[in-house]
Amino acid sequence: MTARDGAPIRIAASVLAADFARLGDEVHAVDRAGADWIHVDIMDGRFVPDISFGPAVVKAIRASTAKPLNVHLMIVEPERVLERYRDAGADHLLVQAEPGSTVHLHRVLSQVRALGCKAGVVIDPATPVAWIEHVLHLVDIVLVMTVNPGYGGQAFLPEMLPKIAALRTLCRERGLHPHIEVDGGQDPRTVRQTVEAGADVIVAGTAIFGQPDYAQAIAAMRNASS
Repeated sequence: MTARDGAPIRIAASVLAADFARLGDEVHAVDRAGADWIHVDIMDGRFVPDISFGPAVVKAIRASTAKPLNVHLMIVEPERVLERYRDAGADHLLVQAEPGSTVHLHRVLSQVRALGCKAGVVIDPATPVAWIEHVLHLVDIVLVMTVNPGYGGQAFLPEMLPKIAALRTLCRERGLHPHIEVDGGQDPRTVRQTVEAGADVIVAGTAIFGQPDYAQAIAAMRNASS
């Protein structure tokens, strides 16, 4: 139940896979089932093809749990809405590293920190670790996407494992200790190799919400990681 560096594994339940008609009940359920964080994917139909939630839904989720809200902004120009998501209850604000999202990554991460949220940076499958090495000192979380972002239920891309390992090595060499979060195709079959590569936070959507017993599903991933 620990990551390679000895830190406890955290499970972030992704509400993108929840039953939206019962969203409050679903958030309560994964909270009680042992999820450490609640992961919320914000999609704008521009950076990724789909559209998901806005600040009003984040506020509703905030009212349903005291667990940290891990909010991933898959959007163009996140700098325009950071304060709105902070005010809605986000604890973590994660922004994409790619210029198609923001051309001022250092500035945006600094803004997140100034708002009092944990700052996170996200790299997509084709994005090299080198794109974020000069902002690592600004972040509390690095999210490595192990699928192409935009919709849930995709298969894990194992070619991302060396990237996770390289990121963990780089952080260790620099004396930095961000959470390394992984999102995409995570389930008990893939989580062990993800954690062995260096991840300490696992985002899971269908692997939790697609199962009849959420507590059992979360426990299965924790057990697989040990």
